[in-house]
Amino acid sequence: MTSKRIFGIDLGTTYSCIAYVDDNGKAVVVPNADNDLTTPSVVHFESAENIVVGKQAKNAAKIDGDRVAAFVKRSMGDPSFAFAVDGKQYKPEEVSSFVLRKLVGDAAQALGEEISDVVITCPAYFGANEREATRNAGKLAGLNVRGILNEPTAAAICYGSDRQSSDKVVLVYDLGGGTFDITMIAIKQGSIEVIYTDGNHNLGGKDWDDRLTNYFAEEFMAKHPTKGDPRDDAHSLQDIANIAEEAKKALSQREKYPLMVTHGGERARVEITREKLEELTADLLEQTIELTKHVLEEAKKKGSTHVDQILLVGGLSKMPCVARRLKETVGIDSQSFEPDLAVAKGAALMGLKILAGELIKDEIAAQSGTSSEQVDLEKVDARTIEEAARKASSRAGTVLRLPSKDLAAAARRKIVNVCSKGFGVVVVRDETGKERMVAHLIHNNTAVPAEVTETGFGTLVANQRSVHVQVMEQAGQAESPSLDDNHNLCEGEFELPGGLPAGAPIHITFRLEEDGTLKLRAVEPSSGRELKLEAKAEGVMSQQEVEEKKGMLLKKPVS
Repeated sequence: MTSKRIFGIDLGTTYSCIAYVDDNGKAVVVPNADNDLTTPSVVHFESAENIVVGKQAKNAAKIDGDRVAAFVKRSMGDPSFAFAVDGKQYKPEEVSSFVLRKLVGDAAQALGEEISDVVITCPAYFGANEREATRNAGKLAGLNVRGILNEPTAAAICYGSDRQSSDKVVLVYDLGGGTFDITMIAIKQGSIEVIYTDGNHNLGGKDWDDRLTNYFAEEFMAKHPTKGDPRDDAHSLQDIANIAEEAKKALSQREKYPLMVTHGGERARVEITREKLEELTADLLEQTIELTKHVLEEAKKKGSTHVDQILLVGGLSKMPCVARRLKETVGIDSQSFEPDLAVAKGAALMGLKILAGELIKDEIAAQSGTSSEQVDLEKVDARTIEEAARKASSRAGTVLRLPSKDLAAAARRKIVNVCSKGFGVVVVRDETGKERMVAHLIHNNTAVPAEVTETGFGTLVANQRSVHVQVMEQAGQAESPSLDDNHNLCEGEFELPGGLPAGAPIHITFRLEEDGTLKLRAVEPSSGRELKLEAKAEGVMSQQEVEEKKGMLLKKPVS
């Protein structure tokens, strides 16, 4: 029987943090070695054998920018991205593994316990590639990744963990350093159900910083036209970028912010107002509002016609203009809810749910003489669960000392997520096979797990000898039948019996699991011949590569 604590990690674009559930059932964020609750997701390859992560790495960007990797989350799952240093190419998941090791190492030192099991969060709209790359980042860091959890769902779990007095529909507006999510979630007694989600993985605080950086550079050139563009000098650019981030944060609290821009031996005093910042970035904010409107419209189609509460998550959601525009759009006030910490806390609470479920299943299995895999807690009565929780609590040891009622409640809490991408197969319209398109069987924002069978497909010609099945995943913001708007997940072929007429039925079944695994079964019903496929992310490291790289990466010290 296991009782090892499962930690929650918010692996962010700009900042990351780690949390656990304490003996009172409360999620707690662990400070890093600098006593900060969040750690910059920045990696400085100080030398070939020494990796620095966090605040010092971020500062090093001023003087050693070519050796500093940042914002890699935006490239997670992209096979074309690599950070080159010391003659080596680091993929996004490899760079992210160093961030994870820093978080876990600092937390282990602070708590005095080994940390191996984690739940890592990701944007809700991440597809198969991005999720697998995130999981691989954890494996490369030497961690046992127990789950990949959507960030808005994590925030809702945190919000709903001690607010179970009444049912609520909440809109989670998550505007972080590099990504944006907008998700409608129903929080009920003992359950959290995602209704609809959307987002943009290339929209976040960095874009606001870039606008300010350009503005400050142009203001400097207006005052010192002979000194050239500070953006052309790596050190000056990094210095202005740091100032831009400071100004952005300050203007969430202040109406104006004075600063000095330095380049080429000259200085220029610039004062930026909140009004000017909002003017410079109005179109960026409107992108989030348009996505918000889309989620509200789509949620209505699913029967959700109102919102009780808007939760603001992510550092950039602190800007007053965000709450103002949301009130104009939705009609209700917003609540800033631990914008920097809620996601990590929610992941930790999800870790508790996983662990509590395992402990209780072990107890029930021991009593019934079955295996824990055969125990379905949704089919077990409350009294049996509570008794198993009591026994599990007494045996869990010093790591997990929660009262049995809290263990039982955590195990019973139902989390219903949706898929953010649609999945389908390639079909053809005529005998030439030239007009190919994607027929989606599982649509985006379908509750998972999901299973769909389509019996309307058929063979193309008489006496067709085989069927080639190609599984596709939606690549853009919306589902599209065009092959260019989808990407290939997997494919396979199986033989058919002879003598079948054109249009002979081929049944296709998709099964999408909660962890994002997609399984396909294609069957020719008259003969029973079939093809089974399990969709695997393409363009990310294989498990063999992960194991080979892990040993090398773990040898590099991280500080």
